[in-house]
Amino acid sequence: MIMKYIVSLSGGKDSTAMLHWLLEKNYPVDGIVFMDTGWEFPAMLEHIDLVEKNIGIPITRAKPRKSFEHWLLHQKVVAKKGPMKGKVHRIGYGWPSSLRRWCTREKVGAIIKHMKRYETASMYIGIAADEAHRQVEKATIKNKDYVRAYPLIEWGKTEADCLEYCKELGYHWDGLYDIFCRVSCFCCPLQRVGELRKLRKHFPDLWAQMLEWDHLNIRGFRGEKSVHDMDKRFFVEDQQLFLPGF
Repeated sequence: MIMKYIVSLSGGKDSTAMLHWLLEKNYPVDGIVFMDTGWEFPAMLEHIDLVEKNIGIPITRAKPRKSFEHWLLHQKVVAKKGPMKGKVHRIGYGWPSSLRRWCTREKVGAIIKHMKRYETASMYIGIAADEAHRQVEKATIKNKDYVRAYPLIEWGKTEADCLEYCKELGYHWDGLYDIFCRVSCFCCPLQRVGELRKLRKHFPDLWAQMLEWDHLNIRGFRGEKSVHDMDKRFFVEDQQLFLPGF
């Protein structure tokens, strides 16, 4: 059986740099897959298109089984225990949390679906050397293992190295990395509060979308009761900055 080598491309600085270095160093690349959650920054989607154009290799856009908006607001949730066991007891999973990471499940599921097409495969993962603790050597798809490779760790490339290299290549993500430390789903409740504060300031249209979803969502957002509560918190903090003594 012939091993196939697949690049997992998140679109961020690390995986983008990894992809270009792989091609530059003549590593085997048999496919590239990007997970389009539907919650990406518009500039990220434009970046993926640009990468595809620059390297001249098609990039597969994987999709979740249903839209993230569906899982957030409309999915029928059946109780697994208690008096409602076996019955629908809630509509919508609600915002993801550290204990309710349905978004991660959908991302992984879409990637696994893509990997099933290969009999034997190795996936390149863009984890930088200064985050080596995140690496996992192997993943299983229905009793069939595929290897995960971490070239950036092997090469000793840090996150700063990756961003610098991407800038040398002319990538800019329309300034996203000038604002945020990390760039993933714009509405991720698991990102730092400071990142959410910057989202509200620099991308009011995306923040407004979160507030709109929040009207229909009954589950909390990052320790707050709702996005609206977080919005009020940021408003108050902004006002305090203009008070005497601040």
